[in-house]
Amino acid sequence: PRPTATAAPPSAVPAAGRVPPGITYPLRGGGGFRTADTTGAVAGRSGELLRYRVAVEDGIGNVDVERFARQVAATLADPRGWTGDGRWRLQRVGRDGPADFTVLLTTPVTRGGLCGDPTDRYTSCRNGDRVVINVARWVYGVSHVADLDLYRQYLLNHEVGHRLGRGHERCPRAGGPAPVMVQQTLGLHGCAPNAWPLVGGEPLAGPSGQYDDPIPAGDH
Repeated sequence: PRPTATAAPPSAVPAAGRVPPGITYPLRGGGGFRTADTTGAVAGRSGELLRYRVAVEDGIGNVDVERFARQVAATLADPRGWTGDGRWRLQRVGRDGPADFTVLLTTPVTRGGLCGDPTDRYTSCRNGDRVVINVARWVYGVSHVADLDLYRQYLLNHEVGHRLGRGHERCPRAGGPAPVMVQQTLGLHGCAPNAWPLVGGEPLAGPSGQYDDPIPAGDH
């Protein structure tokens, strides 16, 4: 009798968002930055106008600065975002235009220097007019948020929220969406992941404050 073929076991399918999209980076970049040149349209119908530029640190590989800038602009112009309720308008500008803040994609060690906390190579921050996005989080996300695109949108909206004067918040209701100013990078505390300041067309906020979550060692 012909031997029965044994099917090979199926290959493990990585969870969504856990596969790095080809981006490479050292722990410490060169310190210089590539700045996007394109000026975009004003997002938002009313409110104070803030202009921002976008830059990527030298040493981060496989990241086109113009494409990254378009990702940033798409998130910040989304009607679920900070421009959705008429309080703010945001516009991306190029390297030579006046800007109110800069979104920087940085290596973990540079993040520590720009954020004033060299021991933290894990989180992102806002420091003054710098919105510092740690490339390690951009690449790997966090284990408790399965959707990497959603996490990236959260990351941008959270740190830009600090630039707009918002502080940290806590989960208002277990099982409900987390306000975007919850430190979702470190924990959800019963809330579900959420990337947007507006949920169902209305601003979502929680009690002021933050949790005493530990910051993981290393960058991921």
